[in-house]
Amino acid sequence: DETREFIERYGVNPDVLLSRSSSKIKKRNDFVPSQEPKPPRETHKLLQVLGGSARRKKLLSPKGMDVRPMMEVVKGAAFAILQAAGGSPVSLRPGRWLDLYSGTGSVGIEAISRGCSEVHFVEMDPWIVSDVLRRNLDSTGFLESSVIHTTRVETFLENASRYLGNDPVFDYVSVTPPYMLVDYAVLMQQISDSKVVGENTFMVVEYPLKTDISDSCSSLVKIAGRRFGRTQVAIYGPVWAQRSR
Repeated sequence: DETREFIERYGVNPDVLLSRSSSKIKKRNDFVPSQEPKPPRETHKLLQVLGGSARRKKLLSPKGMDVRPMMEVVKGAAFAILQAAGGSPVSLRPGRWLDLYSGTGSVGIEAISRGCSEVHFVEMDPWIVSDVLRRNLDSTGFLESSVIHTTRVETFLENASRYLGNDPVFDYVSVTPPYMLVDYAVLMQQISDSKVVGENTFMVVEYPLKTDISDSCSSLVKIAGRRFGRTQVAIYGPVWAQRSR
């Protein structure tokens, strides 16, 4: 009633004005932006374990480019270098492996297949963890030898003691990040500052062509490097491994 009296003071018919306003409000409330549902994410079996107890086992990987697993030729070369550097050309030295940016888990699974006793997988995508990584571990029989951390790599490295307790140092570390989403200088410094790398750790780092990468990380030195088209891989290890090579 107060609104109608206020409108009438200015010589305007309140019934006409209020009916127009209500129709505009109704039209605005009726508008709902169209949101097309995202297509469900799918998987296929294009990867396999290359060596060890689970050799030739097929692994799931997501269709599309949201996850980019390490190429099998790169993975095979990296493990051959690690085995030779550790003094055993047919298998890895027993130990624990840390698989950063694990995605499908193909690198960590390869490590268990070739002799590692335990692998910690760090992957932030819950769907990848539940529908790809965990299913791959189950199909290969390696679920009991695995620990999955569904978190960001940066968070994991900053809080290694909280995730790992009193034994945060690993015998092996693999670093296979999405190329365009990381700054390698920052990432390598984060790894160097963390507690996951020890004096006898071996580390595999995959990176794109034309990327500057350090010749050392913490106490580790670069003992080998390989190029595969636009992909490069660097192997870091203790000084004694470089001398033995």
